[in-house]
Amino acid sequence: MAMSESPQVDRPGLRERKKAKTRAAIQEHALRLFRERGYDATTVEQIAEAAEVSPSTFFRYFGSKEDVVVYDALDPILIAAWRAQPRELSPIQAFSRAMEKVFGSLTPAQLEDMQERGRIAYGVPEVRQAMIDDILRTGALMVSELAERTGRAPNDFEVRVFTGAFMGAIMAAVLPAIDEPLPNYMPLLRRALAYLEAGMPL
Repeated sequence: MAMSESPQVDRPGLRERKKAKTRAAIQEHALRLFRERGYDATTVEQIAEAAEVSPSTFFRYFGSKEDVVVYDALDPILIAAWRAQPRELSPIQAFSRAMEKVFGSLTPAQLEDMQERGRIAYGVPEVRQAMIDDILRTGALMVSELAERTGRAPNDFEVRVFTGAFMGAIMAAVLPAIDEPLPNYMPLLRRALAYLEAGMPL
């Protein structure tokens, strides 16, 4: 999805906006080529040509072809929106509000790109491994944010377990919808967070 079209919490400087625009253009053209030609048949050189950048520029923004799939421009925006929520809210309530702010305004085209990235990530083994690495990085960010929000240490057992349950609940809720025709993720995410907040009774 295009960073230039994504919700923003704090507007970055001109240089950062230009870099985000270039990164978004590269990813946008990559996803289009993947849909047209297939992931395996598309090369970095073809992506760079379509985005009107050099291959070396491609690698300044993405370390590999796998990275162009797993990169999510919304991750830092979502974390920032979570951080901005009132401290009196529980972590789940705060994240729910942040999620509504960020994901609630996505366009159908952005949702389609998100879905396409998910299909590739779970259908191509090398991209799946890159996605696992990205999930671990996102988890580390969430652990750090949750620790700061609750006044605990990042290596606190409960903080780490809570983050794992949190991320697992979200993934379990949305993964079955990857192959549906442009699903509405918001009800699934709301239901997952409400279930987690209720203590996940069975």
